[in-house]
Amino acid sequence: MSGKRVLLIVGGGIAAYKALELTRLLRKAGVGVRPILTKAGAEFVTPLSLSALAEDKAYTELFSLTDEAEMGHIELSRSADLVVVAPATADLMAKAANGLAGDLASTTLLATDKPVLMAPAMNVRMWEHAATRRNLAQLKADGVLFVGPDEGAMACGEYGSGRMAEPPAIFEAIMAALAGGRPLAGRRAIVTAGPTAEALDPVRVITNRSSGKQGYAIAAALAKLGAEVTLVSGPTALPAPPAVRRVDVESAREMLAACEAALPADIAVCVAAVADWRPSEVSPQKLKKGKDAFLAAGMTFIENPDILAKLSGHAQRPRLVIGFAAETENVEEHARNKLKRKNCDWIVANDVSIQGTMGGDENAVSIVLRRGIERWDRMPKGEVGRRLAARIAEEFQ
Repeated sequence: MSGKRVLLIVGGGIAAYKALELTRLLRKAGVGVRPILTKAGAEFVTPLSLSALAEDKAYTELFSLTDEAEMGHIELSRSADLVVVAPATADLMAKAANGLAGDLASTTLLATDKPVLMAPAMNVRMWEHAATRRNLAQLKADGVLFVGPDEGAMACGEYGSGRMAEPPAIFEAIMAALAGGRPLAGRRAIVTAGPTAEALDPVRVITNRSSGKQGYAIAAALAKLGAEVTLVSGPTALPAPPAVRRVDVESAREMLAACEAALPADIAVCVAAVADWRPSEVSPQKLKKGKDAFLAAGMTFIENPDILAKLSGHAQRPRLVIGFAAETENVEEHARNKLKRKNCDWIVANDVSIQGTMGGDENAVSIVLRRGIERWDRMPKGEVGRRLAARIAEEFQ
């Protein structure tokens, strides 16, 4: 992303301090940052600290003879590849939605001909207010991109939606936007999702509690970034995401065959909860109830193929192979061991002993890499999918 430039508008709110870390991340990635600091934003961070990290002047006043002579607001609004508002306060969102231009930040937003990305930050009551919802809908209709807000504890002491997304998440959204919104165009991806079902007899199966929600969210997010996605899905009640090719399977062996049939691919994300064992033989008749039913049928179990290890060692190995580790204890330790055993590139680890994770709508994950661990806060599975897809896109830039 070297050579790309961001115009960063810092609104007034306690979350303004996060703009400093965001600026550092962007500069580290070779992205130029030109800051605009609102009058309210300057109550929380200083022009000096912002300009020092950005390695560029921090602009503050619309009616500054010096600033207008050096870099007028029209030129400011069009000098970057992307305009980012972080934090995007309720006031800034309202001004942008209604075309108001009373200060440098709002005038710049009205004058820009470049894409705009906002990271909202405000009290939960303000975020949920009907006026903010109207402004949000109008801005989205105008093509403004959004990242967050997150749910969590706020400086005001309340809890709920409205907390600004963390700098790494905003950074990932910026990188995706700078790449044209489809940074994975031309890439092929395989995503496995849901449970597998291993038949015991014509009626019964061995399966698990996986809903498939996380895998489907990842497949949808990868497709949105332009990847050609094959979703190999065990039995779920979920509809196929838009622009995704879904292949329905039941057993682990069927899932492996479908994955191998989808090769070659650039990316493989093995999210599915695959049964480790299957019966050596399926009973042709329904097993009758009884304490020793399995023994009476002479049923033994054999190990299923390891799909993640097979793809990691395949002759047509995808460039990036990612596995998931659903654990109930020593989560990161087990994930590090799994990364070594499977010879994959990343392991996404989560603690499924937490209520509402397995089969639920939220997840808290750690991305285990060979060089370290990235820990993400608990968030909706859709957001995990978007963040992981953006993180994958970053690997291919």
